[in-house]
Amino acid sequence: MASEQALMDKMRKIEALFARAGTDGERQAAASALERMKQRLAEYRRRETPVEYRFSIDNAWSRRLLIALLRRYGIEPYRRPRQRRTSIMARVPVSFVEDVLWPEFTALNEALLQHLDALAEEIIARAVFEQCGDDLQQVPSLEH
Repeated sequence: MASEQALMDKMRKIEALFARAGTDGERQAAASALERMKQRLAEYRRRETPVEYRFSIDNAWSRRLLIALLRRYGIEPYRRPRQRRTSIMARVPVSFVEDVLWPEFTALNEALLQHLDALAEEIIARAVFEQCGDDLQQVPSLEH
């Protein structure tokens, strides 16, 4: 599907931007970009002690994205007993979260949600009714 490929290309470009990769699209460049990110994380860990972060994310797709990013960098996400499904815990250096992880997550998440929104709108328009936007008209209140 062309739109899926476009999303993958966009996500790779965003990753390359955050990894400071010289080129994008090549497997070798992507592998070296990931290695550079892991080296940056190791440097952050040498400079400061990781702290326990609690990320609270309501959207299931966004949660999956954050968990995948954490695992990709060798950070194991977890939950404490009785924590809600929306909670994701991780021990990470503060600077890594502020400089790398959160900005990258935000950019990737925005691209993902835009893609999913467009895809849902297309499916609903095809299967249910052409006009599926939430641009509803205003009606007067029925208060007495």
